[in-house]
Amino acid sequence: MIERDLCISKLIYNGYILSLDDFDMSRDGITHINITDFLLNKKELFLS
Repeated sequence: MIERDLCISKLIYNGYILSLDDFDMSRDGITHINITDFLLNKKELFLS
């Protein structure tokens, strides 16, 4: 079920998932970030 959920209505970019989910679903090198926190500068993306 998690793989299906990760593919629907999520923005996936360079090892990050931005979604409206409040709980952290980070795993296997993929970092989950709540998009509201990102847009309000509470979280940052570290792109190399």
